[in-house]
Amino acid sequence: MRRGCPSPRVGSVRSYSDDCSRPARRPPAGPSYKLKLALAFAAIYVVYGSTYLAIRYCVETIPPLAAAGIRLLVAGCFLFAWAWARGVRPQRNHWMAGAVLGALYFLLSHGLLYWAEQRVPSGLVALLVATEPMFILLLSWLLAQQKIGRLSILGLSLGLLGVGLLTGADPAINRSSLLGLAAALLASVSWAAGVVVSPRLRLPEDALMRTAIPLVCGAVMLLATAGVASEFQRMQWADVSLRSLLGLGYLIIFGSVVAFTAYTWLLQHCPPTLVATHTYANPVVAVLLGWLFAAEPLNARLVWASLAILGAIVLIRRGERKAAETPTAEVSNIADVRFRRANGTTF
Repeated sequence: MRRGCPSPRVGSVRSYSDDCSRPARRPPAGPSYKLKLALAFAAIYVVYGSTYLAIRYCVETIPPLAAAGIRLLVAGCFLFAWAWARGVRPQRNHWMAGAVLGALYFLLSHGLLYWAEQRVPSGLVALLVATEPMFILLLSWLLAQQKIGRLSILGLSLGLLGVGLLTGADPAINRSSLLGLAAALLASVSWAAGVVVSPRLRLPEDALMRTAIPLVCGAVMLLATAGVASEFQRMQWADVSLRSLLGLGYLIIFGSVVAFTAYTWLLQHCPPTLVATHTYANPVVAVLLGWLFAAEPLNARLVWASLAILGAIVLIRRGERKAAETPTAEVSNIADVRFRRANGTTF
């Protein structure tokens, strides 16, 4: 729920919107509405978590920067056309803000993420990317935007323990590239930086256009970088496997369009804090799918690291809510920022 919005009465049903000043409409509570709710949560829990495995399949025969750029360009153009048809027209400063976020969210974060999945199991990458709330907290603290309480400090310590377990001297982990592990962590840092700076940037009020502009900007940057890195010259389309093409199609249709639609619909009908719980489920789904379908390792070290990182996220979120209850505290609401950037770490 947006900070400052009144809490609904216990047992009441209300609709949540991005602007809490607007009166909420009472959604239907019949079977069809409950089915939509269940399917939407399944989309953001399972589909977002499954994108890590899809990325792994995609980059098997498609260069990482080109794969990320193609996916984001198709999704971004689709959303841009949708918003344009609804009469939304971006301004010059919107494109400037989109270029900044496109560089942080997509050129750096997605570019590094796709590159890392060539060297690191998809479940492990998902867990490293799940450290994003830790970096958001640290960056906000360094910029004097947020205070760090005891719960947050405990969460940071637990998260560091989880990262240490993932990157420790385990034989299964050693087979993964150290550069891949570093790239996955840098991808998380870059995305966190985008979250921290996004409230200071002016983007369109319309949710579709607000998402489309950074996507298009990031896609153009990724494709340009792929060209400079000679990815297109080295890639032989005849050698692209069907599994990679299916992975790319899955990322575009389900990872970007379907899950994004479900995400924005949920944020209109549920508290953002409830919708944001998908960040707990996504790494677990990614680890299990990688183990089931890609023979990725699932050992005790990975299980303990998963519990440590997920526990860190819970503690950090609780620390933020506790700080938000203090009137003088200036706390960044991660759930609301996630709505502005549309999706979690895997859009």
